[in-house]
Amino acid sequence: MNIDNFPQPKQAMRKLNQYAVFLLLAINSTFAFSLGNTATNDIVAISEAWVRPTNPGQEVGAAYMTLTSKENLDLVSAISDASGSVEIHSMTMENGIMKMRNLDSLALEAGKPYRLAPGGFHLMLFDLKKPLNIGEHVNFVLTFKNKNNEQFKQNIKANIQAPKESASHKH
Repeated sequence: MNIDNFPQPKQAMRKLNQYAVFLLLAINSTFAFSLGNTATNDIVAISEAWVRPTNPGQEVGAAYMTLTSKENLDLVSAISDASGSVEIHSMTMENGIMKMRNLDSLALEAGKPYRLAPGGFHLMLFDLKKPLNIGEHVNFVLTFKNKNNEQFKQNIKANIQAPKESASHKH
């Protein structure tokens, strides 16, 4: 038996460490992929997500997006990394007065886009942790509930940007 054919202890340990790191990366990547691509993430399409920028000292912000669900369900809550709490709100005009109301949930009808936009439905961000600056982003976790009371969460990243001007506001 020739001892030169056996790896030296240092080389063997280095090779073992390389295999261990590779295995951990493979497991981690597989786990992250399975979490990010579950079937529930395909139930609600979220587009045009944005957050209005704020001024220093401002404690409240607002987020907007379009939600389109493949089935009837409710948006029941939201959390954000930029604020202490998030509420679902509606704005309506009553007798010439704009009224904002906190909603327990927002019902989404299958196939119908729901536009959360200034002057209508939106997410209010309370107790901002810092000013919301143009070019940065805010991460949200939205919680939905289906007709069987099963809940699922969906992540969304919204860019902080100035509102797009409508044709009536252009100078």
